[in-house]
Amino acid sequence: MASKSFSSFFFIFFFAAAMFASFPSSNAQLSAGFYDSSCPLAPLTIQTVITAAVLLNPRIGAGLVRLHFHDCFVNGCDASVLLDDSPTLMSEKTAVPNNNSLLGFEVVDTIKTALELLCPGTVSCADILAIAARDSVVALGGPTWTVLLGRRDSLIANQSGANSDLPPPFLNLNQLITFFGNKGLSAQDMIALSGAHTFGKARCVNFRAHLNESNIDPNFAATLTPICSSSTADDNNLADLDVSTPTTFDNAYYTNLLNRQGLLHSDQELFNGGSADALVRTYSANSDTFFSDFAAAMVRMGNISPLTGANGQIRLNCRTVN
Repeated sequence: MASKSFSSFFFIFFFAAAMFASFPSSNAQLSAGFYDSSCPLAPLTIQTVITAAVLLNPRIGAGLVRLHFHDCFVNGCDASVLLDDSPTLMSEKTAVPNNNSLLGFEVVDTIKTALELLCPGTVSCADILAIAARDSVVALGGPTWTVLLGRRDSLIANQSGANSDLPPPFLNLNQLITFFGNKGLSAQDMIALSGAHTFGKARCVNFRAHLNESNIDPNFAATLTPICSSSTADDNNLADLDVSTPTTFDNAYYTNLLNRQGLLHSDQELFNGGSADALVRTYSANSDTFFSDFAAAMVRMGNISPLTGANGQIRLNCRTVN
């Protein structure tokens, strides 16, 4: 979680660097150099905040990747997931898959405040999410990739879309393929993106039923029973998605699946005698292949229906429409 203990240092740095900021670009296409002229210090600013936040709390890295995913799957990559409830807007934050579950909002706030000091009204919240996801992966040992930029921010949220379009943890393999296919992503993209479960945690309510299924290692299930009993009082208790290396971005998630140690039903569906088995074996054996495919899939996910040009706006506060 971003904290006051490091944010004041960043603001001093940003004030000193603000002289380098320019005016916003009108380019309507996503491009790697979108802010090269209008806010050249934006990437370094975001990276600096992310590195500090992840150092203080590694779980934030997984939370920021998940924020980007939950944003892009609902109305496209438009930062709609960041909007708070208002008299005219029902936030996606209170949708079933997101409520009491999403992390990283305060880190985004810190980044946005800093960027508004550097280059007012220039860097979108949607682009912040895309860069923050990449920098979080890198900070915890994963691959890097070129983030295409130029997204703009939505004026609306879609709570019903968050309830319907985000894949729940009880889906089978064919359903997972369909959910991702509906967003223009392939089965390979889905299997690679699922590797983001190499870090982060899940709530008991999302894996309790899986503990009694036939495709889970009984010894692994037994270790989870004390924190996830049949009592609903345990619903919000947390367990690591990757039992092997829970705070490192690596390919251990896939090895866990080979050992029937996927925490969620939907995780273990990727290795359960189906069409995904071969790719899971490949990713388990070759981290370079996984890293390459994950990076490419993140770029494709980040290109889902962005707002560009004159569409949307550049929010001055990521939580509210201007």
